[in-house]
Amino acid sequence: MPFRGIYTLANDVVYDQLVALLNSIEVNVSPDIPVCVIPYNDKLDKVNQEIAIRPNVTLFDNWESLEKWDEFVNQVWEAHPRASESSLSRPGWYKGYVHRKFAAFHGDFETFVFYDADSLAMKPIDDIFEKIKDYDFVFNDWEHAKPREVTQVDLSKIEQATNLTEADIRRKLHCDSFIGSKKGIFNSEVLGMLKERLIQGKEVEWVRPTAWWSSSALFTYLTFPLNRPIFNFTLSPNGQDRTGNCADADPFVNIDNVLYNEEGLKPIHRIHYMNYPAIDFTRLCQGEDVNIRYQDIFLHYRFLKEPNLKPMELKKPTTLTQMNRKFQKAVAKIKRTIS
Repeated sequence: MPFRGIYTLANDVVYDQLVALLNSIEVNVSPDIPVCVIPYNDKLDKVNQEIAIRPNVTLFDNWESLEKWDEFVNQVWEAHPRASESSLSRPGWYKGYVHRKFAAFHGDFETFVFYDADSLAMKPIDDIFEKIKDYDFVFNDWEHAKPREVTQVDLSKIEQATNLTEADIRRKLHCDSFIGSKKGIFNSEVLGMLKERLIQGKEVEWVRPTAWWSSSALFTYLTFPLNRPIFNFTLSPNGQDRTGNCADADPFVNIDNVLYNEEGLKPIHRIHYMNYPAIDFTRLCQGEDVNIRYQDIFLHYRFLKEPNLKPMELKKPTTLTQMNRKFQKAVAKIKRTIS
């Protein structure tokens, strides 16, 4: 099997995003690098059809690994104090399967880069694979820069438990939307140790109640006790490495359908469309103006190989349509709460 490759997590709900990501990888990273799609769930009809026409793309088929992560995560989160609260307070991502991305550590690639499906690759990743030679985890995010009161893990509890300074802890904070790492780090022995610390040692309480069931918060914890070397490009001493990456927050410059950091025109690894729901991209691809920042870039990559299907113009939804959607959203939330 290939020594290095790319993983993402997807199902039919994020089909349009998956196609855009795969096209961006082919153009901006390499047309030959192998890509493996980890299934979010079994809704994969369109995903399988797409994989079938891409010779370098495969479907992750180690369901035993996925089930092990499901079991691990469910047991850990059920030990969190918030698990005993009313079902009315459960977050929308309660009992989701985003954590299945961690099955990348049990895949075929010896070294890998993981992209969330709601991302577009903007440049080659040779620099990440070079960093993986010296570091076990490589990130490019700004989780460490969040105000103290909104970090996903409670800095005060970690300070009390470890005697580390806030500065030391912050250098270990990261999210899970973009990861460079190595196969085998989270073996059965390591996961057993982590589960014991999280549940028996009550270190699951390091995760704030607001981040309950957040795969990003859990992954920050999982890398913490291992004390393995971490590199975050946003903390690099080289200013050219420090860029934005979030579509809803950072300003970028478009040069030939590749985005660059506005300040200094620094190349970015990827644009992450976080905080935009998948349905917005489905509607965008159907010709609706959903007010996603940099949606023109998304449409370019989504329809790169199907230009005849790209919407000629985008139209705003009617007021009645918007009201109906809000009603349906409220009904769906009530149903989730009851179930």
